[in-house]
Amino acid sequence: MAESESTPAAAPQASASSPAGSPPPTTAPAAAASTPASPSAAEQPAADAQIAVDSNPIYHPQPLEDDDDNDSSLGDENALSTASISSSILQYRKLHGRTYHNFGGADKVEYWAPNDDAQNDQLDINHHLLNLALDNKLFFAPLSKPTRVLDVGTGTGMWAIDFADEFPDCEVTGIDLSPIQPTWVPPNCKFELDDASQPWTFPDNHFDYIHFRYMIGCFKDWPAVYREAYRCLKPGGWIEHLDCTADVLSDDGSLPKDTVFVEWKKVFKEAGDKMGQTFEVVDNDNYVGWLKEAGFKDVKNTIIKTPVGSWPADPKWKEVGQFNQYMLDGGIEGLGLYIITNVLGWKYEEMQVFIAKVRAGLRNKNWHSYCVWGAAWGQKPYDE
Repeated sequence: MAESESTPAAAPQASASSPAGSPPPTTAPAAAASTPASPSAAEQPAADAQIAVDSNPIYHPQPLEDDDDNDSSLGDENALSTASISSSILQYRKLHGRTYHNFGGADKVEYWAPNDDAQNDQLDINHHLLNLALDNKLFFAPLSKPTRVLDVGTGTGMWAIDFADEFPDCEVTGIDLSPIQPTWVPPNCKFELDDASQPWTFPDNHFDYIHFRYMIGCFKDWPAVYREAYRCLKPGGWIEHLDCTADVLSDDGSLPKDTVFVEWKKVFKEAGDKMGQTFEVVDNDNYVGWLKEAGFKDVKNTIIKTPVGSWPADPKWKEVGQFNQYMLDGGIEGLGLYIITNVLGWKYEEMQVFIAKVRAGLRNKNWHSYCVWGAAWGQKPYDE
C-alpha cells in the first residue's frame, strides 16, 4: 500500500472518514450557488432491470462499419505538429452513428470510447469539472521547473494546453490515437499521433514529467506501459496517473444497494476481462502496485469524490456535481455503446434500455451519489 495523502493541496479539507477531495456530507441541500454557466438537472426516466453478461473470456474485436461520411477536410482542422495524417487514419470507424479511431486498425489498437464531437465535448466538460474539484491544480507531483512533459492519451488536449500555459518555458507533447486536438495552441505545446501500448520511440531520460489521465480500459499491460514511462523519464522525474473507477457510490445511505449502478460496474468489469484491458485501474490501488513494480519510488496516492447532481450544500461541490451530471447525462451512451454492443454482444435496443436506466439513476435527486477518482504519482530514483 502506498503512502496516501489525506488532504492534497489542491483539494478541500475532508472529514476524517472521507478521502481527500471529497464533497462534504450534507443532510439538506443549501440554496444553489450563483453559477449561471452550470447545467441544470434533468427529469428522471424509468427504473432499472437485471442484465445478462457474456462470460466468455476470449475477446475477438468485431470490425466496425466503414465511415463513408468521413470528411477529409479534418486533416486541415486538426493538423498535428510533427506527423502527417494519412487518409486511412481519418476514415474513422462507425458504430451506430458514433465514430471511433482508425489508428493501426481495430485488430491491433483497440480503444472503446468514441472520438466524435459529442464525446469530445464531454471530455472538455470533464476536464472543467476536475479543474473545479482540484481548485485548478493540474498535478499532485512536486514538480520544479519542468522542461519537457509528456501527456499520454491527451484526448482533446485541454490538460496539455493548460499545462503549457502554466509553464511557458516547458515543451509539452500530447499523444493520442485520434487527431482531435485544436490547431490553435500555445507555442510550447504540440500533439502527435501515437500508440502508447507499443514500445515508445522517445529517447531514454528525456522527460521531467509524464502524465496519464482518464485511461481506464486502454492497455493490456499497465506495468509495461509504466516501464516505458520509467525509461523515458530523467532520473528524478515524476510520473502521475489520475483516473476514475466505474463506481457510483454514496456515503449517507441514500443510495440503495440494488441500483442500476451495480450492473453498470459489472458491465465494465466483464468487458475489461473479455478485452484483457481492465477498467479497474484505481480499484484496490492497482495502479499503485504497478508503479512500484515498474521501479518508481516515493509513490503516493489520493482519492477525489465528484458528486453527481446538485445535492451538496457547499457551493463549490454543488457546481462540480451539476457539471458532472451534465457530462454523464450527455456522455453515458458513448461510455457504454462499444463495450456493451461490440464486446459483450448485446443488441443495440437492449443497450439503449439499459443506458436509459443508468441515466435515470444519475438524475435521481434523492440519491446523494458521487463518482470516484484516484491520483497516484511516483518518482524515478536519481541513481538510475
